[in-house]
Amino acid sequence: MPDRATETRVDEVEDRLVTAVAVGEYLPASRLPPERELAVLLGVGRVTVRAALARLVDRGLLETRRGRGGGTFVRTQWPDTSSDAVGRTLLARWAGIRDTADAIALLHGALATAAAERIDDDGRAALRDRLDAFRAATSGFEKQQADAVLHRTIIDAAGNEVLAATLAGLESQVSIAAPAHLWGTAEGMAEMEARALREHEELVDAVCDGRPGDAGVVARRHVGIDLELLERAMLRAGQVPRG
Repeated sequence: MPDRATETRVDEVEDRLVTAVAVGEYLPASRLPPERELAVLLGVGRVTVRAALARLVDRGLLETRRGRGGGTFVRTQWPDTSSDAVGRTLLARWAGIRDTADAIALLHGALATAAAERIDDDGRAALRDRLDAFRAATSGFEKQQADAVLHRTIIDAAGNEVLAATLAGLESQVSIAAPAHLWGTAEGMAEMEARALREHEELVDAVCDGRPGDAGVVARRHVGIDLELLERAMLRAGQVPRG
């Protein structure tokens, strides 16, 4: 029989996975990483991850598919039963989330500033292509992936691996359980994606036109979307964001 410490670890991982799905780190119909990758992301053993996943399959949040292209997939994003877990998880991390999100915004600003100063013609063409890909992507997972590629292209154009690595480390601290920007819930997703497109257009124009001051300001403002979505999730879960 599992001891209480093991059960507690499983409870915590279950809450984090529920929250990651609820806030859109993993979107409906998307496949979760394999157990070994989730174990690394969550800092626990594979047995703990397997037990938490089994619970979420039993609850109907996830489903397991066999065969080629199989794995564990998200079935539903935020049933009423998820709210307590979301509230517990975000409340426990909130002070750190706010401070880290501020640092992330500053770093994105610095990287966008450097990109505007250093980008070359090939980089401009690549960035315009990434913007077109985001514009053309379907709502949800495809746009989430296109967003990540666009921002990675700006980071690469900045040409500073130390800043890029620092940013990646900070973003992993804000992440609930996934190496992806959260994407919110279906209710507000279309509005958020339209706003993201407008801000992406501003940001790409500033970088490609060589306007470092504007690029930094737009980048800092744009990444604030993540914190706004987490604040909405806190309120929906019945908690009031502090600070």
